Parts: sequence; structure tokens; C-alpha cells
Amino acid sequence: MSTVLAGLLTLCYPFLIYFGQGRVDPRLLAGALVGIALLRALSTRQRAWYWACAATLLLAAFSMLGNGLLPLKLYPLLVNAVLFAIFAASLRFGPPVVERLARLTEPELDAAGVRYTRAVTQVWCGFFIVNGGVSLATALWADNAVWTAYNGCVSYLLMGALFGGEWLVRRRIQSRNTFHG
Repeated sequence: MSTVLAGLLTLCYPFLIYFGQGRVDPRLLAGALVGIALLRALSTRQRAWYWACAATLLLAAFSMLGNGLLPLKLYPLLVNAVLFAIFAASLRFGPPVVERLARLTEPELDAAGVRYTRAVTQVWCGFFIVNGGVSLATALWADNAVWTAYNGCVSYLLMGALFGGEWLVRRRIQSRNTFHG
């Protein structure tokens, strides 16, 4: 339950910043970010999220010290960086994240399926790099409405489009090949 709550709060985070700016002191918004980070850290067993919590606490500390929004607007970049690190580490140390997910429904994934899931994991790595870069650009150079629109809507739509597009490609490949997953 706490994992779902942490995920929902993370999804809503850009809107919290947008609606809080000018109405709520950035130090208080930083306190909300601390709460989200601690909830996420307590609801996971993945070491990467503990590091993310520590980095988030640093962002919140910088926001509290300077009473500014910029460190708070860097949180989506941090989330993309953590997801990139998880996916990239899985490529190096294996098995790739997408292969692990595929094996939940297809434990006997064939060689073509393993190659495909590795390629999909690489695509996700690229997505997290680009998405994180755009998130950084909106934090540094865009107004708060653009930052919120991208980090609170557009990035999730792009993620959904990638997920859905990959599902369609996988179905097509599966119809031509023997692998399942």
C-alpha cells in the first residue's frame, strides 16, 4: 500500500509544486518532498531508491537553505536518473529489467526473446536520458507552467506511448517468431 501511495504522490508532485508556488513557502514544499522520499525509501527493498532518497533529501536541504523552488523542480530529473541507473545496471550485471519482467509470464524465454528484452531495456535507458534532459531543461529555462505540463503530463504520456508502442511491436514480432514474453 505504501508503494502505491509513494507512486501516486510522485505522480502528483509537479502539481504540488505548481499550485504551491507563490502560496506556500518553498521550505514547506521541501518538507513534502522529504515525506515522499522517505515513504518511497520505506516502501522498497531496492538499494537504488535508498540512494534516491538520500539525493532527494539533499535537494530538499538546498531548497530549505535557499528557500527556492529550483532544487524541488530537479526531483523529476533525479527520478529519471535513478530509473536509468537501474535499467543500465541491469544491462551490465544482468538480467535486464525487461527480461526479468518478461520471465514473470514466460519463464522459458528463448534466445530471441532474451535479445529482444535486452534491446527494449536499452530503449528505456535512452528514454530516461532524453526525458531527464528535457526535465532538466524545463527546470532551468521554462516557466513553472511549462515545467508542470511536461513533468506532470507530457512525460507520463510519452512513457505510456513507449510502453504501448513496445507492446504493439512485441505482438508483431511474436507473430513472426517463436519467442514469447
